[in-house]
Amino acid sequence: MILDFFRSAGSAGAADRDVPETKASAAGPVMAWHGAGRVAWSPRDTVTLTRTGFSGNPVGFRCVKMLAEAAAALPLVLQDVEQRYARHPLLELVRRPNPAQGRAEWLEALYGQLLLTGNGYVEAAGGGEGSVPMELHVLRSDRMSVVPGADGWPVGYEYTVGGRKHRFDVSAGHPAICHLKSFHPQDDHYGLSALQAAAQAVDVHNSASRWSKALLDNAARPSGAIVYKGAEGQGSLSTDHYDRLVSEMESHHQGARNAGRPMLLEGGLDWKPMGFSPSDMEFQKTKEAAAREIALAFGVPPMLLGIPGDATYANYAEANRAFYRLTVLPLVARVTGALSDWLSGFAGDVLELRPDLDQVPALSAERDAQWARVAGADFLSPAEKRALLGLPALEAEDG
Repeated sequence: MILDFFRSAGSAGAADRDVPETKASAAGPVMAWHGAGRVAWSPRDTVTLTRTGFSGNPVGFRCVKMLAEAAAALPLVLQDVEQRYARHPLLELVRRPNPAQGRAEWLEALYGQLLLTGNGYVEAAGGGEGSVPMELHVLRSDRMSVVPGADGWPVGYEYTVGGRKHRFDVSAGHPAICHLKSFHPQDDHYGLSALQAAAQAVDVHNSASRWSKALLDNAARPSGAIVYKGAEGQGSLSTDHYDRLVSEMESHHQGARNAGRPMLLEGGLDWKPMGFSPSDMEFQKTKEAAAREIALAFGVPPMLLGIPGDATYANYAEANRAFYRLTVLPLVARVTGALSDWLSGFAGDVLELRPDLDQVPALSAERDAQWARVAGADFLSPAEKRALLGLPALEAEDG
């Protein structure tokens, strides 16, 4: 019976094999689909993002420049728990970090790297543990890579230039590299930049600019159609007439140098101009919306960039104050805090490098109000008032 079962199964298989097969192309299901295709986004690597979002985009360029210059221009003070220093080796080092850069240039480069890549690297040259470094240099983030150890923490940094690598060992002693990074929820070693968050808006803005340039190259005219009406009702041109018409259009009526040149039509040809479609008219609004999203990612009020349609703030002064309070000061506080901890390891003292808010013109009204409130609080001691204002305690104080 078992043999009969296999015989019946074999006969059934033979019957199935007798059925003729239908041949089909493996690419048939792919070719059957018709659509607009996938959206083409630019690559998200650091070099491409910097080129398209900073070097090639005016909104991204202005956002980074405004933030970096405003943050670098803030006056800094150095203090500890007892006093504020008017002169100190660390203050002199920050004032002139290296022979090629001053304080403003060096800080602007550091803030720029942090904004563009989400990472900032500062190298201490000369000196050593227990002594202040002789020079500070900002290293390019796209050339630096983190070398993690067995426990996941960095044990070194590799700087690559022209195929050559230099490794900074940070596994022992005080590190010669200070790595500043923005928060990244999915990366343990590198930060997330504002430019990465604004990458799609940058692509939209750049595409809209290219479309506007193409429109200007066409003498700022919308496209049109040449309609052929034959004398005897025929609706198509002969091959020779069609090739001649295409050749004349390409040579005499395309490109910026032929802008405004009159077109001579003959033989039943008629020009039908096509007006701007609603989608064409929305291009400018799309471009402004993309610019607003780029500014939003960097934390710059669109009003400060001259982007129309933004009425969040009552006036320019209010927008400027919000720019400093919500964007510039948090950025400076994070960077100076990290630099303070790192440089204190060289100096051997616990020092704090912080911005002097009393010298920021945009915050003068807020600081005046805070000073008045603290000065009028009779229930506070002088030590408590100084602490509220961010001042160090006096050396001899009664409490």
